[in-house]
Amino acid sequence: MGTLEKLAVLADGAKYDVSCASSGVNKHNQGGIGNSKSFGICHTWSADGRCVSLLKILLTNYCIYNCNYCVNRNQNDIPRASFTPREVADLMIQFYRRNYIEGLFLSSGIERSPNHTMERIYQVLDILRHEYHFYGYIHVKVIPGADPALVNKTGLLADRMSINIEQPTEQSLKLLAPQKTLPVLFAPMNQINNQMTQNASERKIFRHVQKFVPAGQSTQMIVGASKDSDLSIIKATETLYNRFQLKRVYYSAYVPVNEGPNLPALSTSPPLLREHRLYQADWLLRFYSFKADEIVNEQSPFLDTDFDPKISWALRNMQLFPLEINQASYEELLRIPGVGVTSAQRIILQRRLGNISYNHLKKMGVVLKRAKYFITCQGCYYGGIPAESALVRQALAPVAKPVQLCLF
Repeated sequence: MGTLEKLAVLADGAKYDVSCASSGVNKHNQGGIGNSKSFGICHTWSADGRCVSLLKILLTNYCIYNCNYCVNRNQNDIPRASFTPREVADLMIQFYRRNYIEGLFLSSGIERSPNHTMERIYQVLDILRHEYHFYGYIHVKVIPGADPALVNKTGLLADRMSINIEQPTEQSLKLLAPQKTLPVLFAPMNQINNQMTQNASERKIFRHVQKFVPAGQSTQMIVGASKDSDLSIIKATETLYNRFQLKRVYYSAYVPVNEGPNLPALSTSPPLLREHRLYQADWLLRFYSFKADEIVNEQSPFLDTDFDPKISWALRNMQLFPLEINQASYEELLRIPGVGVTSAQRIILQRRLGNISYNHLKKMGVVLKRAKYFITCQGCYYGGIPAESALVRQALAPVAKPVQLCLF
């Protein structure tokens, strides 16, 4: 295979990893300047909010594992390709010099053994950092089961590392990926977390100590490949954040690519709305101080598809509302539907200067069409209906769009 043929195969194989958002379009030269390909480029966001373009590829799509849900599993009859570390580094630098990309997202199937693959990933970073002196953003996947020394020296060259656990429970892994176990997946996560903590302590004393994974670590879970409930997924997410201090947990709506008795049928649509609700629940865990058991529970193990998780929680706990906007604590303000982190901070700051009126709230970023049923402002309630769960649910229910019929 030529380089572009390998790129087409290995960039296509990387698209199922949602740690970055892939985008692109095919455009063929019609007599002008330049072509465009839909594969290979993805986007992520830096700490300051900048959108960063990355080259997103696999080092190889050969794999010794046979995970039921994976398009690259060893039993699939698909085109196979491998880059050498030198080819990846050269390709990445060529893209960078042409201003196509600003960094690299590198994942891989497991070829031969975890150590063999992890060593090749390290070689890519070594060439980029030490030969090309490239110091831009690099995100790499850690290969579970690789030697900790390999993980450590790779982490000194990478900006972010991630280990995809894919399934939230040991039972699901045994069913769909019997060659993997949660303890093996958790081991490098724990190592990276401990090393990051140690590195941060050392840098307080010696400022020239080399940084270790400065952008943190992340993981991914597949949604809909197994029969796990949202409760299982959210509780697993909460455990990962608390235990390993992850930056992000990504959720990937399962796209049926393989047939199997334990998998959804190939005609099944990806559960995109469920994925969206899980991201909203994840936001509540990370920024709104919610606990997993508050978002979902044994009686309601799946997220409400009609309402976002924060509204669902509020409707189940109407005895706590309405809250007086001029007296509620910061933590209580975050529980009000329609009030976000930024608007809650603005409310706290404004209250130091004087009472807030209802007309001020919209200017502060509060979404009043939701919040008005859960607040009072200077003692006045603006909801227009009694603050009862059934009535508020009916008022907030999404309106079905009329079906347009075309008559010929």
